[in-house]
Amino acid sequence: MKQGFDNEKYLKIQSEHIKERISKFGNKLYLEFGGKLFDDYHASRVLPGFEPDSKLKMLMQLRDDAEIVIAISARDIEKNKVRGDLGITYDVDVLRLRDEFMNRGLMVSGVVITQYNGQASAMAFRERLERLGIPVYYHYIIEGYPTNVDLICSANGFGRTEYVKMAVCLSQLYQENQLGVKAGYAKFETFPIWSIPLKHPVNVAYEAATADLNDVNMIDPFHLEAYGKTTVNYNRDIENFPVLNAIFEGIYGYCPYKSPTDMGVNMAGFCISDDEVCSQASKDEIIRRYYNALCEFAEGKTGETEVNKIALLMKQLKLTTDDRRTTVAAHQRKQQENADASAIELADGTIITAHSSTLLGPSAALLLNATKYLAGIDHSVKLIAQEIIEPIQHTKVKLLHGHNPRLHTDEVLVALSMLSLTDENCRRALATLPQLNGCQVHATVMLSEVDRKIFKKLGIGLTTDPLQKKK
Repeated sequence: MKQGFDNEKYLKIQSEHIKERISKFGNKLYLEFGGKLFDDYHASRVLPGFEPDSKLKMLMQLRDDAEIVIAISARDIEKNKVRGDLGITYDVDVLRLRDEFMNRGLMVSGVVITQYNGQASAMAFRERLERLGIPVYYHYIIEGYPTNVDLICSANGFGRTEYVKMAVCLSQLYQENQLGVKAGYAKFETFPIWSIPLKHPVNVAYEAATADLNDVNMIDPFHLEAYGKTTVNYNRDIENFPVLNAIFEGIYGYCPYKSPTDMGVNMAGFCISDDEVCSQASKDEIIRRYYNALCEFAEGKTGETEVNKIALLMKQLKLTTDDRRTTVAAHQRKQQENADASAIELADGTIITAHSSTLLGPSAALLLNATKYLAGIDHSVKLIAQEIIEPIQHTKVKLLHGHNPRLHTDEVLVALSMLSLTDENCRRALATLPQLNGCQVHATVMLSEVDRKIFKKLGIGLTTDPLQKKK
């Protein structure tokens, strides 16, 4: 796929900028990471060339001077909140993050449970972590936070938190100041990118990604007033800045920043090497988010607000679902065959389509068609013969009491793997799977969880119409 982001430049100038910021605060800086520290797949989609673990690689360059504190909200523990991209709960993700950091030689000082108010689930999580030898700290809910500055900057506010996100870092600054240490604070959030236009597709894609939170990108009025320069931030940071300014004054007697943009250290905007590539990738991402929202609405997982928000963003950029080439191709194939269909756009721009049959679902058929094309195998060649598929179907329906006899993507890949021992075509087809990474797929029907996971593992960007499969 075409690259639009210089990842090596990013690692270099980002780490240099953070080191410079550290030096301004007596060599002690609390840096709050927003978004994903690694597994940042949104960034890698809208900034082709950005590696999902770029932030972590950058942090590795500061490893000798860095300690990590992982924060999790007691409310998220209570709600059993799940990371949509990985399908795991936030409390499980804490353990995953800690292992990833420590395996890379980074020091993890402990875990902070924020917004704690006696929740039983949070206490149970603390006990679980402490049994594993992991230090855990509570940050209590402060009445009137963030506007009651006098209470916040007192022994009954930040002073009540256990010394070890915005509130986590700021409470640490209060504790440090009480000890006579003038530590600093900064934010590291990739999006919105402050140094590119407000309505740049990359920034609009961030709004689409946070439609459930109703985040809105805005011109930073504080930065414009202080420096006469137009920069982009988002509503919550802009709305909170006067309060943050007051909290800094309550801790230090002055605020070291003149704007929310001042607080940030993100340099991603200076590493966009091909604006056209990143703009197109971001438009694709907005359409992808729109389809995801439609499907979640169809399943009752979200309301119309999220769908309408993304639809409005698409109108602002004059986008329609027909701007996704695979959508058009899949719908055309469905109309031709009068059956559920799918389409994939390969790295060279070639569109491959497939449809559902009595033997294969549209996703499984698409994988076979795409890998045959990439391996240079004639389309008429049957990689998996009907007499091999039928016994699998018998097991699924008669022995396992399934309702759908058609093979899914995982079953097709297992069959190909077995046949590759004696069939050269199957071996060649399997060998092309890595070439599907970064490709785009659309299906005219909502897919099973199995098929969705296979596409995700292959690195394929998937969208589907919000239509349930017929039983």
